Amino acid sequence: MYALKNKVQLIGNLGNNPEIKTLDGGKKLARFSVATNEVYRNTKGEKVTETQWHNLVAWGKVAEIAEKFLTKGSEIAIEGKLMNRTYNDKDGVKKYFTEVQVNELLLLGDKSSK
Repeated sequence: MYALKNKVQLIGNLGNNPEIKTLDGGKKLARFSVATNEVYRNTKGEKVTETQWHNLVAWGKVAEIAEKFLTKGSEIAIEGKLMNRTYNDKDGVKKYFTEVQVNELLLLGDKSSK
């Protein structure tokens, strides 16, 4: 049950190619965003698609996989956990940022093949 305390699973499409950084010591970091779509009918019976964007970060081997195989539009499934960060912008204003730290990644296909 411990593993369920902070667990995120998403299936969606990449908004851009992953941004890859190689840190001191050779460890890789990948940042990318994924769009998920939810389709429902409103009170008038009209079909509505609601898109949510999620910021993702991957480290090490998962980042290497992202670098090698992910491109804009790719459909992926991820599993990870929510992470909250804060930083001060150039004006000294504290900013809050939430992202998903990816532990597992599965390439499902890409938009161009549909």
